[in-house]
Amino acid sequence: MKLRFVALLAAAACVPVLALAAEMNMGGADSESSKALLAANDKMMKDMTITPSGDADRDFVRMMVPHHQGAIDMAKIELQFGKDPEIRKLAEAVVVAQEKEIAEMTAWLAAHPP
Repeated sequence: MKLRFVALLAAAACVPVLALAAEMNMGGADSESSKALLAANDKMMKDMTITPSGDADRDFVRMMVPHHQGAIDMAKIELQFGKDPEIRKLAEAVVVAQEKEIAEMTAWLAAHPP
């Protein structure tokens, strides 16, 4: 129950920010980039929703893998549509860092079966 609350809290924090960003975009919420970002956020939030096992370590990792994948997906959208060189560089770094951490967490899950 607590983990679902955390996921809902994260959703509550992310969605208004993305919606505001979409409204500020020249194309608004209907732009291709805004739609892609919102879809990536929706997928991430759906994938982060788990049935808690009671094992805090395992549940944390099970939620963080899709959270990190969501960051990768959003960074790739930035690389597809973004123009600012500084933010594009940040997006590239996000992809590299999050892919590494996903690999580490996936290995940990494999080494610690339920």
